[in-house]
Amino acid sequence: MESADRTKKNIVELTRCTAAEYRAMKKLPLIVVVDNVRSMHNVGSLFRTSDAFRVSRLILGGISGCPPHAEISKTALGAEESVAWEHTDDVLACVEQLQSDGWTICVLEQTHGSIPLQTYAAPDEHKLVLVVGNEVKGVDQRIVDIADHVLEIPQEGTKHSLNVAASGAIALFHLYLLLST
Repeated sequence: MESADRTKKNIVELTRCTAAEYRAMKKLPLIVVVDNVRSMHNVGSLFRTSDAFRVSRLILGGISGCPPHAEISKTALGAEESVAWEHTDDVLACVEQLQSDGWTICVLEQTHGSIPLQTYAAPDEHKLVLVVGNEVKGVDQRIVDIADHVLEIPQEGTKHSLNVAASGAIALFHLYLLLST
């Protein structure tokens, strides 16, 4: 058994940079596109996860809620102030533009030809977009059709999917490890 100190860190030891310092920090070449996510709590959670993994930008699409909003703030815990974000009405056009600008489009979805997330290796050109989708319908099929890669989180339980905020966090952690090495 390890003899490492397991004393919990106190709030002073957990202090991180300020929102202004974070905004000035170098970010990963990673954008998250939120395709019509209806829950403000899920949007807030995606902000918080994006902050944790130095995502360069969050694009909120369609019906996805935008700050300022109390329910987003409740789960974002201030990350809506640190993470760069924008809104687009037309998610497909936005993704097409990113792709034409040289970004690799990765959709988080369950398809017949999807790649298990744990086997995905970032291409040599490290400019990735992760598209996460609506809680019921997932990512718009038109976006899935044009994606460079479709990533799937393997699951072995009785449920057919994970919450969008949870699956986004899992995928972002994997991409963070790929891009930060």
